[in-house]
Amino acid sequence: MTVGMIAVHYPETGHFEDFVARVRKVAAVMRATPGCLSATYWADDAGEAVVSTVEWESDEAVAATYAALGTANVDVAFDTRERRPREIIRLRSLP
Repeated sequence: MTVGMIAVHYPETGHFEDFVARVRKVAAVMRATPGCLSATYWADDAGEAVVSTVEWESDEAVAATYAALGTANVDVAFDTRERRPREIIRLRSLP
């Protein structure tokens, strides 16, 4: 069974490009972690939301990815550059 996550981020208008750069760096760290099958990011057509999708082999791979993020030089903090809280959906593949 694979494990997934969808995160919807709402950067402030003046921080959209900066936020995409942040997400790009985080996705690169995730992809380099053993057990991470994919880490991608998208923007809606209006340029108001950034959507991240990640897929892992297992819960252990998820834990390894978050451990790697904790020691990497990436910015994952929620702050005033986002106009509303992130929406995070955790997923499990179906048999």
